[in-house]
Amino acid sequence: MRFRVPKGFSLEKARESQRKLSKKVIKENRLPEKIGYIAGVDVAYLGKFAFGAVAVLEYTSLKLIETKTSKVEVKFPYIPTLLSFREVSPAIAAIRKLNMEPDVFLVDGQGIAHPFRFGFASHLGVVLNKPTIGVAKSLLCGKIEKNPEKEGEFTFIYDNNEVIGAVLLSKWRFKPIYVSVGHMVSLENAVKIVKNCVRKYRIPEPIRMAHIAANKMKRAFAVSSKSAEIS
Repeated sequence: MRFRVPKGFSLEKARESQRKLSKKVIKENRLPEKIGYIAGVDVAYLGKFAFGAVAVLEYTSLKLIETKTSKVEVKFPYIPTLLSFREVSPAIAAIRKLNMEPDVFLVDGQGIAHPFRFGFASHLGVVLNKPTIGVAKSLLCGKIEKNPEKEGEFTFIYDNNEVIGAVLLSKWRFKPIYVSVGHMVSLENAVKIVKNCVRKYRIPEPIRMAHIAANKMKRAFAVSSKSAEIS
């Protein structure tokens, strides 16, 4: 759903906030020596509501340990390259319900592979002060040096001679995914972690599990809303 920019909203102030926050992004590892648990984060939308979801998996086995969801009314307008301001609230609302603390988060969105170097994954990482990795299904900015050709192969994304991410062919015969640093992790480790989390599908398991949870809640809300209207 596209929102009209509300009266009094300042795009300039939003951009300035984005620039300031982007300077807080750490592009080096702050990961534990051994990752125990990894989480996936996704957000779904229906009308004026956003449904945040987080799924926590055991890192080695990718066994699902815990899933939490949230329903939040969307108040920030839809503005390309400022989507993280819409998605952070429902994501954090779900994460705060967790009984355990993941070591790193895989986020359905961009990290620093973003025109302002501050996509959803970076925004969430800075707010949580936790390691995050952006995993996107499309390229938002920059150029690819060469498309990867073999499963598990990756190549770099450049923007003005700066490496901002990697294109990873996670599964043969599928489109690649776009991995970038969110916060507190190096690109090398980000790619390694994402590769470890891929199984039968193109999308890494933690994000796939979060996507399923967010959409399940969305469908349940749609059904309950329709039933309420009929009654």
